[in-house]
Amino acid sequence: MNKFITTIKNIFAIEDLRMRIFNTLFFIAIYRLGSYVVLPGVDPTRLKQGAQGLFGILDTLLGGAFSHASIFALGIMPYISASIVLQLLTIAVPYFQKLQKEGESGRKKINQYTRVLTIPIVMAQSVGFIATINADAIINPGTLFTISTMVIITAGTLFCMWLGEKITDKGIGNGISMIIMIGIVSRLPGAIIGEAAAKGMRGSLIFLIEMVVLFLVVMAVIVLTQAVRRIPVQYAKQVGGTTQLNAQRQFIPLKVNAAGVMPIIFAQSLMFVPAIVASIWQNDSDTASYIGVKFSDYTSWQYNLVFGILIIVFTYFYTAISVNPNQIADDLKRSGGFVPGVKPGRDTSEHMDEVLTRITLPGAVALALIAIFPALALLAGVTRPMSAFYGGTSLIIMVGVVLDTLNQVESYLLMRHYDGMMKTGKLRGRTQNIAMAS
Repeated sequence: MNKFITTIKNIFAIEDLRMRIFNTLFFIAIYRLGSYVVLPGVDPTRLKQGAQGLFGILDTLLGGAFSHASIFALGIMPYISASIVLQLLTIAVPYFQKLQKEGESGRKKINQYTRVLTIPIVMAQSVGFIATINADAIINPGTLFTISTMVIITAGTLFCMWLGEKITDKGIGNGISMIIMIGIVSRLPGAIIGEAAAKGMRGSLIFLIEMVVLFLVVMAVIVLTQAVRRIPVQYAKQVGGTTQLNAQRQFIPLKVNAAGVMPIIFAQSLMFVPAIVASIWQNDSDTASYIGVKFSDYTSWQYNLVFGILIIVFTYFYTAISVNPNQIADDLKRSGGFVPGVKPGRDTSEHMDEVLTRITLPGAVALALIAIFPALALLAGVTRPMSAFYGGTSLIIMVGVVLDTLNQVESYLLMRHYDGMMKTGKLRGRTQNIAMAS
């Protein structure tokens, strides 16, 4: 406890870090206030209580802004969609591949294209959002309401994007990720209170067991997020003038879960297709009716089996487009590095690809298990709001953002010669002898 108190004192003793923390809290407060400002022309008392299906997942990521029909109804999600599109274009289009290799200037251009692409995406999605609003809640439906709502939601998304960039620049952590995490965390206290109330005094032991299981699941997600396979790299002896540099041995970390949360998002977006297609023939075919029923229930074993397989497939796909062994091998060769026992160039690339393929399988399976764990929790008697925190997109985003923020705080402490946040163990920010290749 004394160590924790000392660390907190050290954090607030650093003026720059203290101001960044206060700035982050200020920007987050603005975002949360905006999430409760209802769109003009909408009666909040007539809105549907909660969202279901894919809209329910989106509402969880937005902290209820979607179901509240707020000016931040789509939040930062259109920007995330634009980022994914640009990331895919860097794989398929030579122009964007060239920009990616130009370093900081290329990244700035890609970010600019992402911002521009966000505008048509949010305008298109805002039309779909208007269709989800309960007709009774719209006071004066019509063309004027549609156009004004599209403009307001677009402006709200752009403002959220600006807030995210300000958090990254003036605050602590990644601003875009922080905004998403705050939306998720905002529902956690209510979910815990609701779970405790549902169990009551007689179910206090069961509630305690659920909290212990939740803690173990969080630890498992942390392990999956932090796990890396370190590839040893040797740098040849260099001689410059009268100075001779000895050969250095470092490591390239290949993450077990390099794809992050994206495979779950991709798989989740496809899991609604079978039910939608089956609904067309459900009156004429018993098989179609069966498929429609099973794939509309995310606790069914058929749903979770297909869901898990899709996550494994998308994990390999997204890892392949986000980690480029050829580029890593080229960067090593240019910097005079090599993997011991492996020839530079093509052999190094093949070695990296082989290692990456092997470590991705357990990472993909673990990610699939974490994704279906909320369904298992619901079947075990956990309430629906609380079960969402037992895995899936919400938990992985929360853990990833918290770890990234802790890494940045750790870096500030170490730069000021304070003790780190952990007396034993290492955060990624304190890991030594790692050569980052990108």
